Amino acid sequence: MKKLLLPLVALLFFPLIYGCSGSKLLNYTLTEQDAAQAIRELLNAGARNGSVGNAFAKENVITTVFPSEVAKVLNTLNNLGLSRDLDRFTTSLSSATTTSVERAIPVFASAISGMRLGDAINLVKGGGTSATDYLKANTGSQLRTALTPVMQNALAEYKLNEQWDKLIAPIKNTGVGSRLNLDLSNLMAGAVSEAMFRKMAEGEQLIRTNASYRTTPLLQKVFGRSW
Repeated sequence: MKKLLLPLVALLFFPLIYGCSGSKLLNYTLTEQDAAQAIRELLNAGARNGSVGNAFAKENVITTVFPSEVAKVLNTLNNLGLSRDLDRFTTSLSSATTTSVERAIPVFASAISGMRLGDAINLVKGGGTSATDYLKANTGSQLRTALTPVMQNALAEYKLNEQWDKLIAPIKNTGVGSRLNLDLSNLMAGAVSEAMFRKMAEGEQLIRTNASYRTTPLLQKVFGRSW
């Protein structure tokens, strides 16, 4: 008789226990504070997500770093007998820019930490890459400025300034050269910031759509449901 009663008691109380636990989850109200912190966690995770892959590979680093009009001019340098210099430059630029992406993470982390979120709940509910888009729209120019010293250090480390000055000498004093932005550290900062935003957008989508990427209790609580 006792053996029969125990399972029956368990069956009676299990729904009550489950119901209390489930109701806590169902009754959770998303607060502005939780939403803001979750957005920051999401963006930080995105900034550290994966790598830039072949974005700055030697084969395509010129078209990745430089605007089309500058890239076009650089590619014509082969006709001026500077193919060897251009090849050496692209090799160094590829290494410097890829290294700079990793060094850019603390700069982005600082911007995320200090970012003012006017309506974090809407960013949570917005889906897609709304958090990354918000960060880019509100801090993009400041981030690019903050990244410039990182780029300048990379230029010095890989001795790119000397190579760059030699490479652009034939076009610097021409009408074409005077119209182009040839500030290498500025161009690199722009390319690296765009690469970082792409990483963050990819990471944001993974967190929003894949539970295995929600690595903190807050990410699980905020992004583990549809609002």
